[in-house]
Amino acid sequence: MTTLTDSASTALQLIVSLDPGLLAIVGRSLSISATACAIACAVGLPLGAWLGVARFAGRSAVLALLNTALAVPSVVVGLVVYLVLSRSGPLGFLGWLFSFKAMVLAQALLVLPVVTALTRQAVEDAENTHGEQLRSLGARPLLRSLLLAWDERYALLTVVIASFGRAISEVGAVMIVGGNIDGFTRVMTTAIALETSKGDLPLALGLGLVLLGVVLLLNGLITGVRHWREQAEGGSLSVATVGGAA
Repeated sequence: MTTLTDSASTALQLIVSLDPGLLAIVGRSLSISATACAIACAVGLPLGAWLGVARFAGRSAVLALLNTALAVPSVVVGLVVYLVLSRSGPLGFLGWLFSFKAMVLAQALLVLPVVTALTRQAVEDAENTHGEQLRSLGARPLLRSLLLAWDERYALLTVVIASFGRAISEVGAVMIVGGNIDGFTRVMTTAIALETSKGDLPLALGLGLVLLGVVLLLNGLITGVRHWREQAEGGSLSVATVGGAA
């Protein structure tokens, strides 16, 4: 109990005093995860919106692969990225292994299926509700996907927030491709694992408290967005614009 109390006290001191080492790790974590989330959302949001509306041969197989990708362990994603970026890999000439870019790539690939699948589900649910009306007005699949995505923008905002939470709490992939190098590729999750194994509990606990705070903040943002959505709109799609566009 004394060890836990002392470690917690020292961890709080590190946070309150804005310890430079702790801040560097936190800043690096936020930067990597935000960049990876932005890349994943730039690809996953439009792709998911299109999959929610489009009907084509082999769609069920594509969705099955997408759902399978959701269950792929992060260490497997890290291994694949490692093999691709290694010296003997197809992209080894880039020299990205054990770098910021490799960690961003791994997290982006890990988050992309989450963004795509959640977006697809939200837009498809909206398509089931409003699709027939939009089709009667002559809206093509691409236009329908854009309109429905805009109508579900608050739900998609929660998808973005959730994907960032998934990225920043990941440990396996970034440890494999980043190497957990102090001052360069060490992030909160990998530092917690390393410092705990070394017995440096105050720093590990301090980083754990910061990470917990980030997760709580993200959950609070999701709750706030949902409340904002309920207050801002009644959930009905305006088809007047569609009529004009059609």
